[in-house]
Amino acid sequence: MFDHIKFANPEVLYLLLLIPVAIVWYWFKDSDSRPKFQISSYQAFAAAGKSFRHYFIHLQFVLKVLAFAMLIVALARPQSSSSRQNVNVEGIDIVLAMDISGSMLAEDFKPNRLEVSKEVAKDFILGRPGDRIGLVVFSGESFTQCPLTSDHPILINLLKEIKSGMIEDGTAIGDGLATSVSRLKESDAVSKVIILLTDGENNRGFIDPVSAAEIAKVFGLRVYTIGVGSIGTAPYPIQTPFGLQYQQMEVRIDEALLQDIAKMTNGKYFRATNNAKLKDIYNEIDQLEKSKIDVTEYRKKSEEFFPFAILALIFLLTDFVLGISLFRRFP
Repeated sequence: MFDHIKFANPEVLYLLLLIPVAIVWYWFKDSDSRPKFQISSYQAFAAAGKSFRHYFIHLQFVLKVLAFAMLIVALARPQSSSSRQNVNVEGIDIVLAMDISGSMLAEDFKPNRLEVSKEVAKDFILGRPGDRIGLVVFSGESFTQCPLTSDHPILINLLKEIKSGMIEDGTAIGDGLATSVSRLKESDAVSKVIILLTDGENNRGFIDPVSAAEIAKVFGLRVYTIGVGSIGTAPYPIQTPFGLQYQQMEVRIDEALLQDIAKMTNGKYFRATNNAKLKDIYNEIDQLEKSKIDVTEYRKKSEEFFPFAILALIFLLTDFVLGISLFRRFP
C-alpha cells in the first residue's frame, strides 16, 4: 500500500512561482501585440461569425504553461513508498499464586484482602491480552484453579469463584510455589513468571518454600512475591453467638522469606499495605514484564516522475503540431 507522495528535490517546486509571472507577462504582451486600425463603424463586421482561432487563440500558451509545470514536477522527483511490517510477539507465561487462607478476610483492605487481591488481579489479566496466564490457590494445601490459558474470560470467571474456606486452612507457601512451578516448567515461553501473593507465614504443607524457590530457579522462572497486610494489626471478622464481631489480629508476614524467594529467582519483593499500594505493585510488575515485540519494517521507494515527463512531452508536441497547422502564421 502506498504512502503519500514525497519529493526528492522539493526545492525545485519553487520554479512554479514563475507561472503567475509568465501569465501576467503574456497578458500585457498579447494586448500590445494585437494589430490596431481605426474605422468609423464596426457594423459591417457585426454579422460575421467568430472562427475557431478566436476561441482557441490562447491554447498554445496554456499548453506551454502546462508543459513547464509538468517538467518542474518531474525534476522535483516525486517518489512513492510502499512498506510492510513483520511483527513478532513473544508472549509471557504467568502464574498467579494466591493465598486464600482465613486471614485473607481481614478488613484492613476494603472490603477485605482477598476481594481486593482478586479485583486487582483481574485488572492485571485484562491488561495482558497477549500472554498465557494461569491461577494457583493455596491455603493449608494448594491446587490449580486454572491452567495456563489465553482464554482470559474463562480465567477471570474462575478467579471470581475462589473464596476462603475452599480448602483446609493454613498457609502453605512452599506448596503454592511448587504447584506454580509445575505449571510452568514445560513452558516454551521466553519469559516465565510467578506472582506469589500471601499475607502470612509458612505453617503448613509438605514442601519447604526455599526448596520450591530453588526448583523455580533451575527452570528459569522468575518469582515476584507480594506481602499483603497493613502495619501492626488488622480487623478480622469472627462469627459469635451474638453475631459478627471484629477482633484486632496481628499482621505477621514472613518478609525475610519472601525476599529470599524473590532474590533467588531474580524477582522482586513488594509490600502492599492498602488497596492503592497493591494496584501500584501490579502496575510495576506489568511494566517489568512487558511482552517482547519485534517490528521489522520494509520500505521501498519508487520514482514517479515518468508520468509527469510524458505529460510535458504530450503538451509540447500538441503545441508544436498546432503551431505548424491550425495556428500557423504566414508571412
